[in-house]
Amino acid sequence: MRRIPVLLVAGFLGAGKTTLLNNLLRTRSGLRIGVVVNDFGSVNIDAMLVAGQVDGAVALGNGCMCCTVDDDGLDATFEALTAPRAGLDLIVVEASGLAEPRNLIRMVVGSNNSRVEYGGLVYLVDAAHHADTRAQHSRLDQHLALADLIVLNKVDLADADVLDAARKVARGNNPTAPIIETRDSVVDLGLLTDLTPRTEPDDGPRQLGLDELLLESLAEDGADDHCGHLHHDYQAVTFTESGPIEPRSLAAFLEQPPTGVFRIKGFVHFDVAGHRSKYLVHTVGNYVSVHVQRWEPGEPRRTELVTIGAGIDEAQVLSVLAGCRADSDADEQSMLSITRYQR
Repeated sequence: MRRIPVLLVAGFLGAGKTTLLNNLLRTRSGLRIGVVVNDFGSVNIDAMLVAGQVDGAVALGNGCMCCTVDDDGLDATFEALTAPRAGLDLIVVEASGLAEPRNLIRMVVGSNNSRVEYGGLVYLVDAAHHADTRAQHSRLDQHLALADLIVLNKVDLADADVLDAARKVARGNNPTAPIIETRDSVVDLGLLTDLTPRTEPDDGPRQLGLDELLLESLAEDGADDHCGHLHHDYQAVTFTESGPIEPRSLAAFLEQPPTGVFRIKGFVHFDVAGHRSKYLVHTVGNYVSVHVQRWEPGEPRRTELVTIGAGIDEAQVLSVLAGCRADSDADEQSMLSITRYQR
C-alpha cells in the first residue's frame, strides 16, 4: 500500500507560506495535491487564496490548527484525503503563522492513518525582517531547530549583511538541515517529493488545468523564468552496493545525515540471520522509517540508497556509506538499531 507523504509548511506571519503553496500547485506537473490550510482568525483568507487550485482542500478555520484540532480531528481529515477515490499523491499542511511546529509533527507522526507518512517540516523565514521577527517571537530559534528544510525567503529585499546574519541564525540553530535562499518562495518540487509527474495524453482538444493556465499566463507576462531564479537546485546522490551492509553503521548515517541532506530513500540488504528480507528505508531530516518486504524471485540482493538535498558534499556522502559495508558477519543484536524504526 503506497503511503502518501504529508508535508508541513510553517513559518511566522508574512514569511511566504501561501506563496510557496501556490508555487507548488502551479508547478505540480499533473500530480494530485491535497491541501489542509488554516488561518488564525474568523475568516480563512489562506483558503480563499488557494481556492480552485487544488483537487481537495480542507479548511480548518477559526483557530490555530495545532490548538483546536486533536489527533482524532486530524485523522478524520487525513481519512478524507487518503481515500482511494481522491487519488492524491501528496498532502500539504500549511500551518498558521502562530502554530507550534512540534505539535504538528507529533500529529502527523502519531497519526493512526496507515496511509500517511511524515514528509518533513519546511520552515520559511523572512530573510529581510528576520531580526524583527526573532525579537517579537522568542520561539523562532526553537522552530528553526525542528526544521527538516529551511527556506530563507525574500532574499532580494535583504541587504548583504542582513542576509548573512539570517544565514548564521539559521545554521546556528540547525547545523545540518538544507538551507535554500529564494524570493517569491520558489522551491523545487523535486526536492520535496520523488513522485513521477503525470502527463496527460495529447489526443485532441481538452480543458487546461489551472496549473497549466497559470504557467501560460506567466509566460505571456514575460515571467516564464519565475520558477528558475534565486534558488538552489536540489542534488541527488545514489549509492549502490552488492554486498551486505552493517546495521549499526547505517543506522548512524540515517539518524544523523550529513549537512544539507533532506531525504534518504531506498532499500538495504543485511546478511543477518532472521533479517535477510528487503528493508525499505525512508528518512526526512532525523525522522527514520523502515518497512520490510520480500525480495522478488530472482531479484539480486543489493543495497540502493538515494540521498536528496541541497548543498550536499557528494564525496562525503559516498565515503560514509562506503564505510557502512559489512566487513564481517553482523550479530542479530545489531539489527535492533534498524528494526526499532520498523513501521
